[in-house]
Amino acid sequence: MQKKSIFVQLKWSIFPLALLSFLLHAVVQAQPPAQFVKVIVAADHTDWTYKTGEPVNFKVTVLKDGNPLKNIRIKYEVGPEKMEPVKKDSLLQPTGVFSIPAVTLKNAGFLQCIVIANLDGKEYRGIGAAGFEPSSIQPTVANPTDFLQFWDNAKAELAKIPLDARMTILPDRCTENVNVYQVNIQNYKSGARLYGILCIPKKEGKYPALLRVPGAGIRSYKGDIATAEKGIITLEIGIHGIPVNLDESVYANLGAGALNNYPAFNLDNKDRYYYKRVYLGCIRANDFLFSLPQFDGVNLAVTGGSQGGALSIVTAALDTRVKCLGAFYPALCDVTGYLHGRAGGWPHLFNKDNIAFNNSKEKIETCGYYDVVNFARQLKVPGMYSWGYNDETCPPTSMFAAYNVITAPKTLWLALETGHWTYPEQDAKMIAWLIDKLKPAGEK
Repeated sequence: MQKKSIFVQLKWSIFPLALLSFLLHAVVQAQPPAQFVKVIVAADHTDWTYKTGEPVNFKVTVLKDGNPLKNIRIKYEVGPEKMEPVKKDSLLQPTGVFSIPAVTLKNAGFLQCIVIANLDGKEYRGIGAAGFEPSSIQPTVANPTDFLQFWDNAKAELAKIPLDARMTILPDRCTENVNVYQVNIQNYKSGARLYGILCIPKKEGKYPALLRVPGAGIRSYKGDIATAEKGIITLEIGIHGIPVNLDESVYANLGAGALNNYPAFNLDNKDRYYYKRVYLGCIRANDFLFSLPQFDGVNLAVTGGSQGGALSIVTAALDTRVKCLGAFYPALCDVTGYLHGRAGGWPHLFNKDNIAFNNSKEKIETCGYYDVVNFARQLKVPGMYSWGYNDETCPPTSMFAAYNVITAPKTLWLALETGHWTYPEQDAKMIAWLIDKLKPAGEK
């Protein structure tokens, strides 16, 4: 989850622009740069949270050089996230500081306010959201009666496949204290491989391990050397069965071609859906970690953001060897929300752009076996979760639908104004929490 100085406004239907896909791993975590004109939108409760039926006023401040921008032309819209707005208008604002009149929701969910200011022909956008009893949001996705049996059978199939692990040291990536390798292991189904970057402390000893699972897209990976420097084995994996140290043009071409729209591949068949190999690949990565002589054999965590947040929950639910998880803004949560008049999770399979193609009995049924909600129900280990109310890629409604069914120990850190990105403080707190959980009992 490396930081970059680049930010891209993410507006996906099923898949991001292929040209940008190889950047997404860094982008979704990067704080957006400051704008020349800042449009600040905030709900009038300090916690941005309301009871159903309670009115919310959105406070808006348009700033230039730190001062309110007078006589600025703005337009706004307010409505349930990802749905048609219930209120919108365009007007000239004399002071640059104003309030958008009260609106509310009758049911648990989120209202979103988008404000666009126009200065010298350029538009500047701000967003704010209000949560209405988010802890009461319940999932819409079906929970198949044979969900556990389906995945038990899949894991049994995987266990029969030899690991066939291959490690290639990357001398230019190694440090004084850490050896870095590209790993290549046999994944689910004969012939499919799983690639990743492994970082192992050089000092002789036994170490805990952290599996890093990726956000959506196709890209290279560098590995988590920084955490390995702290005395933790790290494995950062890709999910597409291709080496993770190729030229970036390879990934861009795959994103535009063979792997374009991969989250919808074989959605009409639960046994052939793209994410079956992906989910099982995360377990296979853990198989590899447990094979390492340097691993302490006990302390294993998994973490990631977006698609990686989803994979963190899935992996911890499917693999009892995982001791804890950390998830930022998980994707693939309650994807059927759109079929029930509210926002669903990325990859937005049933939104207005995709419902005509995906609204079939077979595809809806498949979703039940892969939706993060149904894995969240199975969690038994502690988890830390973090997201914001302004996420337009993974709507908070969908994430709360998954979070609310978790019965295992859980901690949610809300960074309210964040969208599909994190502040450095969130990352620091997450890794500190994971490291603490990974410490052997005698070292705490």
